[in-house]
Amino acid sequence: MTTTTTTTLTRSRHDRVIAGVCAGLARRVGWQPRTMRWLFVLSCLLPGPQFLVYLVLWVIIPKERR
Repeated sequence: MTTTTTTTLTRSRHDRVIAGVCAGLARRVGWQPRTMRWLFVLSCLLPGPQFLVYLVLWVIIPKERR
């Protein structure tokens, strides 16, 4: 029998560089925050609305509780 743990999507208060979005997403999918940040930076080299998506996530994802 396997158990899966689900964490809610929240912005990190402690492991953040700008707003904690990448750290929160990384924690949700089980990755290291550094990996998520690198993927975001690399994705910005491609055309698309990555920066706008980051801003929207900053607004809609709640902060982690203390």
